[in-house]
Formats: sequence, C-alpha cells, structure tokens
Amino acid sequence: MKTCIITGAGSGIGRAAALEIAQAGEFEYLALIGRSEEKLSQTKSMMQTASQVELYAYDLAELEGIPALVQRIYETTGEITCLLNIAGYTDPQPLLTTSLESMRLTYETNVFAPFMLIRECTKYMRLNKAGAKILNVASTAGITPRPGWLSYASSKAAVVSMSQTLSEELAEYGIRVYCISPGRCATALRRKLAPNEDQSKIMQPEDVGHIIRELVSDTEQCLDGQNIVIRKKT
Repeated sequence: MKTCIITGAGSGIGRAAALEIAQAGEFEYLALIGRSEEKLSQTKSMMQTASQVELYAYDLAELEGIPALVQRIYETTGEITCLLNIAGYTDPQPLLTTSLESMRLTYETNVFAPFMLIRECTKYMRLNKAGAKILNVASTAGITPRPGWLSYASSKAAVVSMSQTLSEELAEYGIRVYCISPGRCATALRRKLAPNEDQSKIMQPEDVGHIIRELVSDTEQCLDGQNIVIRKKT
C-alpha cells in the first residue's frame, strides 16, 4: 500500500502539505503525525480524499519511541513510500540566554527526530522496487546569519547538510531526498520568531504545501539533492 508519513500535520506547513497530498490522491495511506490528536483530527476533517488516513499523536522529541512508531506504520501498510519531515520547534534566544536545554530540545525536534525517522524508514524504503522519496523542511534561517535565533538557525543548517549527504548515500536504494528552505511563512512557529510581523503579507502555508505536493509526485525526478529555497516576492 503506497504510504506517505507526514510529521507536523496538525498545523502550518504540515497541515497544508497533508491537504494537498490527500487531494492529489497518489498515496493509498496517509500517516499523520503530530503532538495534538485534536489538531490532527481537525486536519483529517478538512481532507477530501479516498485515501485511508490514520492519526498518530506522538511527540517526536521522544526519540526512543520512533523506531516502534515507524514499525507500526509499516506493519499496517506493508510499504513506506514517502516521508515528509515537517515538524519543527523554535525558542529564539541570543547566545548569552540560550540554555543547553533549549538547544537540546531544538535539535531533538529539528535534527535528531528527522534523522531517526529517515533511518527507520530507510530500512523499509530500500525494499521498494519503485523507489521512495524523503522530503525535509529546513529554512532560509539555515543558510543566512540570523542573530538571536542561534538554536533554530543552526538546527536548520544541519537539516540542509543532512539532506544533501543522504541524497548521495541513499541513491543506491532508489530513494530520492529533497530539501526545501521556505522563507517567511505565516505559521505559529514564525510568529514566535517574529511576533510583530503582519502575517497576511507574507507567504502562506498553502503556498509551500503546493510545492511539496509537486516534489513528492511520481512525475518529479530532477530536483532532489538540492536545497530548494521558497520565497514570496514582496
């Protein structure tokens, strides 16, 4: 059963991507992962799809449970075709007020959880004769200096590097790895980074969700291995 796993599916870009992919109908099973079952249920209620949609309420900062979570999805579907690492966390602080705990939690959610998900999914993806796709959401904060956003910006830089490395490493299994770096986007996470910004004037989650849908489509075979920057001209 063609299966797509989407993290952060309860809000923002994760929800927008889930809605787009559900509408496209290329996957038979959508596994929506997020911390809030209520928000995941809201996402599911907004979907128009013939695909089977299942909710997995899970905090990805709990790294030790990720292997069992992926195994559970695989045993249910018999295949993992696509993984979208969209969930993110931020606690914007300058250097002198950034605590080790804040840095640790940021990296657990933004770097270590995607790493664990990719590692566990690859165990099953490499069995797919038709290949598979992984898409990681980084940020333009990971490729330009962002004073005051140390933990977040550095974690997103790690996502860019990890994606490019794994694009080469996993090619032998027919697994394509994509990385996108959205610019300013109207999400709750962005509101923490820029609380005084007028979000009606910047890129919306739906804009990014549409691009994600295009990248994970079966017809896209050329844009993996890059860091794709997504910005709205103002």
